[in-house]
Amino acid sequence: MRIGELSKRTGVSPRSLRYYEDQGLLTSSRSDAGQRHYSDAAVQRVSLIRQLLEAGLSSRVIATVLPCVDVPGDLDVAEETFTAMMRERDRIDAEIAHLIETRDALDVLIRANSRHRAELSTAREPVAREV
Repeated sequence: MRIGELSKRTGVSPRSLRYYEDQGLLTSSRSDAGQRHYSDAAVQRVSLIRQLLEAGLSSRVIATVLPCVDVPGDLDVAEETFTAMMRERDRIDAEIAHLIETRDALDVLIRANSRHRAELSTAREPVAREV
Protein backbone atom coordinates (compact mmCIF):
# COMPACT_ATOMS: atom_id res chain seq x y z
CA MET A 1 0.00 0.00 0.00
CA ARG A 2 1.14 3.57 -0.59
CA ILE A 3 1.82 6.07 2.16
CA GLY A 4 -1.60 7.73 1.75
CA GLU A 5 -3.39 4.44 2.30
CA LEU A 6 -1.26 3.62 5.34
CA SER A 7 -2.01 7.08 6.66
CA LYS A 8 -5.76 6.55 6.25
CA ARG A 9 -5.69 3.10 7.83
CA THR A 10 -3.64 4.19 10.86
CA GLY A 11 -4.73 7.80 11.34
CA VAL A 12 -1.07 8.84 11.25
CA SER A 13 -0.01 11.64 8.93
CA PRO A 14 2.24 10.88 5.95
CA ARG A 15 4.78 13.26 7.47
CA SER A 16 4.89 11.18 10.66
CA LEU A 17 5.18 7.97 8.65
CA ARG A 18 8.17 9.42 6.78
CA TYR A 19 9.68 10.44 10.13
CA TYR A 20 9.21 6.89 11.47
CA GLU A 21 11.00 5.59 8.42
CA ASP A 22 13.83 8.13 8.79
CA GLN A 23 14.26 6.99 12.40
CA GLY A 24 14.44 3.32 11.38
CA LEU A 25 11.13 2.44 13.04
CA LEU A 26 9.29 1.58 9.83
CA THR A 27 10.43 0.23 6.49
CA SER A 28 9.06 0.44 2.99
CA SER A 29 10.05 -0.64 -0.46
CA ARG A 30 10.27 1.80 -3.34
CA SER A 31 8.64 1.63 -6.74
CA ASP A 32 10.60 2.48 -9.88
CA ALA A 33 9.10 5.96 -9.58
CA GLY A 34 10.41 6.26 -6.00
CA GLN A 35 7.02 5.92 -4.28
CA ARG A 36 6.97 4.25 -0.88
CA HIS A 37 5.08 0.96 -0.61
CA TYR A 38 4.26 -0.66 2.72
CA SER A 39 3.19 -4.18 3.56
CA ASP A 40 -0.08 -4.90 5.37
CA ALA A 41 2.00 -5.59 8.50
CA ALA A 42 2.95 -1.90 8.56
CA VAL A 43 -0.50 -1.10 9.99
CA GLN A 44 0.27 -3.10 13.14
CA ARG A 45 3.81 -1.72 13.26
CA VAL A 46 2.54 1.87 13.17
CA SER A 47 0.01 1.03 15.88
CA LEU A 48 2.80 -0.33 18.08
CA ILE A 49 4.97 2.75 17.42
CA ARG A 50 2.05 5.03 18.36
CA GLN A 51 1.45 3.10 21.59
CA LEU A 52 5.10 3.39 22.56
CA LEU A 53 5.20 7.09 21.71
CA GLU A 54 2.01 7.69 23.71
CA ALA A 55 3.61 5.85 26.63
CA GLY A 56 6.28 8.55 26.57
CA LEU A 57 9.12 6.69 24.89
CA SER A 58 11.28 8.64 22.48
CA SER A 59 11.82 7.45 18.92
CA ARG A 60 15.43 6.68 19.89
CA VAL A 61 14.31 4.35 22.69
CA ILE A 62 11.65 2.79 20.45
CA ALA A 63 14.32 2.05 17.86
CA THR A 64 16.20 0.18 20.58
CA VAL A 65 13.13 -1.78 21.70
CA LEU A 66 11.66 -2.75 18.31
CA PRO A 67 14.35 -5.31 17.39
CA CYS A 68 12.94 -7.51 20.16
CA VAL A 69 9.68 -7.58 18.18
CA ASP A 70 11.48 -8.14 14.89
CA VAL A 71 13.83 -10.89 16.13
CA PRO A 72 12.03 -12.41 19.14
CA GLY A 73 14.25 -15.49 19.44
CA ASP A 74 17.61 -13.67 19.61
CA LEU A 75 18.96 -13.65 23.17
CA ASP A 76 21.41 -10.80 22.48
CA VAL A 77 18.61 -8.64 21.12
CA ALA A 78 16.42 -9.55 24.09
CA GLU A 79 19.20 -8.58 26.53
CA GLU A 80 19.82 -5.24 24.76
CA THR A 81 16.12 -4.53 24.75
CA PHE A 82 15.81 -5.39 28.44
CA THR A 83 18.69 -3.05 29.26
CA ALA A 84 17.09 -0.25 27.21
CA MET A 85 13.71 -0.75 28.89
CA MET A 86 15.25 -0.74 32.37
CA ARG A 87 17.20 2.42 31.55
CA GLU A 88 13.99 4.06 30.34
CA ARG A 89 12.13 2.94 33.46
CA ASP A 90 14.88 4.43 35.64
CA ARG A 91 14.61 7.70 33.70
CA ILE A 92 10.85 7.75 34.23
CA ASP A 93 11.27 7.00 37.96
CA ALA A 94 13.68 9.94 38.26
CA GLU A 95 11.24 12.18 36.40
CA ILE A 96 8.40 11.09 38.70
CA ALA A 97 10.54 11.83 41.78
CA HIS A 98 11.33 15.29 40.39
CA LEU A 99 7.65 15.95 39.67
CA ILE A 100 6.71 14.91 43.22
CA GLU A 101 9.32 17.31 44.65
CA THR A 102 8.00 20.09 42.43
CA ARG A 103 4.40 19.37 43.46
CA ASP A 104 5.37 19.36 47.15
CA ALA A 105 7.14 22.72 46.77
CA LEU A 106 4.08 24.10 45.01
CA ASP A 107 1.86 22.81 47.85
CA VAL A 108 3.94 24.83 50.34
CA LEU A 109 3.46 27.94 48.23
CA ILE A 110 -0.27 27.29 47.86
CA ARG A 111 -0.68 26.97 51.65
CA ALA A 112 1.29 30.19 52.21
CA ASN A 113 -0.78 31.98 49.57
CA SER A 114 -4.01 30.71 51.12
CA ARG A 115 -3.00 32.06 54.53
CA HIS A 116 -2.00 35.37 52.97
CA ARG A 117 -5.31 35.67 51.11
CA ALA A 118 -7.22 34.87 54.31
CA GLU A 119 -5.30 37.61 56.14
CA LEU A 120 -5.99 40.11 53.37
CA SER A 121 -9.64 39.15 53.30
CA THR A 122 -10.01 39.79 57.06
CA ALA A 123 -8.12 43.06 56.83
CA ARG A 124 -10.46 44.29 54.10
CA GLU A 125 -13.66 43.78 56.03
CA PRO A 126 -15.59 47.03 55.93
CA VAL A 127 -15.47 49.18 59.01
CA ALA A 128 -18.86 50.49 60.12
CA ARG A 129 -19.16 54.18 59.28
CA GLU A 130 -20.48 56.55 61.81
CA VAL A 131 -23.01 59.02 60.58
